[in-house]
Amino acid sequence: LREWMSGAELWSRTRRSRAKAKRRERRAHFGELVQLDGSFHDWFEGRGERGGRRSCVMNRVDDATGRTLLRFAEQETIWAAVDGLRAWIEKYGVPRALYTDWKNVYKRQPTAAEEAAGEEGHTHFGRMCAKLGIEIIAAGTPQAKGRVERSNGTQQDRLIKKMRLLGITDDAAANAYVDGAYLPAYNARYALAPASQVDYHLPRDPGLRDEDVFCLEHARTLSRDFVVQFGKRGLQLDRGARGRVPAGAKVIVRETQSGELRVIHCSRLHGERECHWTPAAPRAAKPERASAPMTPKPPEEPRRPAADHPWRAYRHKGMKPSQGNAGVADLTPPS
Repeated sequence: LREWMSGAELWSRTRRSRAKAKRRERRAHFGELVQLDGSFHDWFEGRGERGGRRSCVMNRVDDATGRTLLRFAEQETIWAAVDGLRAWIEKYGVPRALYTDWKNVYKRQPTAAEEAAGEEGHTHFGRMCAKLGIEIIAAGTPQAKGRVERSNGTQQDRLIKKMRLLGITDDAAANAYVDGAYLPAYNARYALAPASQVDYHLPRDPGLRDEDVFCLEHARTLSRDFVVQFGKRGLQLDRGARGRVPAGAKVIVRETQSGELRVIHCSRLHGERECHWTPAAPRAAKPERASAPMTPKPPEEPRRPAADHPWRAYRHKGMKPSQGNAGVADLTPPS
C-alpha cells in the first residue's frame, strides 16, 4: 500500500510540525495591562504563628515595564485582591486592564439568564473593576501571563532569603518591609522603560466613594413589613424611607470589608438612594400545639366481599363453571 501511495505521490515521510505560538509583545504603555496572580508558598519557612503553613502573595506586574507590587495575605480571596488593587490605584492610578486566571474570584461564565439578556457574568471583584472602568482579561494557560509567573519564582527565591535575615514572621511585617525597602530597590533595578512615555493609568473618579465600589453587593426583596432579610439578620427600614420605597421592591445590600451593611434602592427617577435601617425586632415564636394523647385503634377484621358481590361470580380462565363456583364457594363467610 505504501509503494502504491509513493507511486501516486501520496506518501510523505516528513511529519507535520506543530505551529509554535509566537511571543506576545509587551504592551507599549505603563498601566495598559497589569498581570495579577496569587503565589502560595511557605514564605516564612515555618517561622511565626503559621508554623509551616503556606501563605499567599498577591503579585502584580505591569506588562509594559515589569514594575511589581506585592501584598501578603492568608488566602487568594476577594478582599486580598481588593487590597492589592487599592494599593496599586493609590500609588499609580487606575489601570486599564487586569490579566488574571480563570478563577471565581476574578471572572466567571455568565448564567443562562445573563447570556439571554446579553450581559457579562461579573464576580464581586469583577463588578468592582467594572465600576472603576477596568477590564478583566482571563488567561487560558499560566504561560499566557508568564511575566508574573516568572516573577513569582524570583520572589520565592530572593524575597524569602531577605526576610529570613530580618527575622520576619507575619504578613503585617512582611508588607511593611516590602513597601518600605524591598520593592523600591527591586523596581529601581529591574523595571524597564515603556515603549511609549504616555501613562495609560486613569484618574480616580472623585464621585465614587470607596464604600460604593469596594463592597459586596447582594440583591434582596423588601418584605411587606419593610424588612430586608440578610442572613440571620433583619434590617428594618425607617419610616422616612417607607414612603419612597414600596413593599416588594428590589434593593441591594452592600457589605464592606469591615462588615458594615448599607441598603440601597435603585430607581430610574432618583437613581441610587441609601435607606437607613435599624435591627428588626425578632419575630415571636409560634406557640406549639397541644397534641392530644394518641389512643391506639382497635384491630379491624379483614373485609370480606358480600355473598352477591360480582367478584364471587368471577371465573378464572380454563376453569369449568362447576370448578369456578366450587373455588369461590369456600370464601362465603360462615352464617
